[in-house]
Amino acid sequence: MTAHIAPDPGRAATGQGTPEQVLESIVDGINTGNLDALMSLYEPRAAFATQPGTLAHGLPGVRASLAAFTAMKGTLNLEVTRVLEASDLALVVGVWSFAATGPDGEPVKLTGQNADVLRRQPDGSWRFVIDNPWGVE
Repeated sequence: MTAHIAPDPGRAATGQGTPEQVLESIVDGINTGNLDALMSLYEPRAAFATQPGTLAHGLPGVRASLAAFTAMKGTLNLEVTRVLEASDLALVVGVWSFAATGPDGEPVKLTGQNADVLRRQPDGSWRFVIDNPWGVE
């Protein structure tokens, strides 16, 4: 299963739907710079991998990590390549690229393979438990 997620600036971030749709919301939130909408996609005790092997814990850590991406006003592209669901957990794997301009005015190009863990909430929505843009690195 492969789903290319294109940016849609008119769509608000939401955890409703499928795990793939949550990743679509991440793309939209980063590409539109909507940090508040992005934060609604994370559990209170979520973690974000700021670099391979390093986690920022809790919503303050996640917010700081995402703020670094949104501040660059870049473009995130993501292709979901696999979703594995077991009970109320989902592992979402994909490939992504991010292009922006850094604070020094130099171009920034990042790529990676994500391996994210989401949990279905009591209302049926999905939220990140672990946002790991670096996959198995």
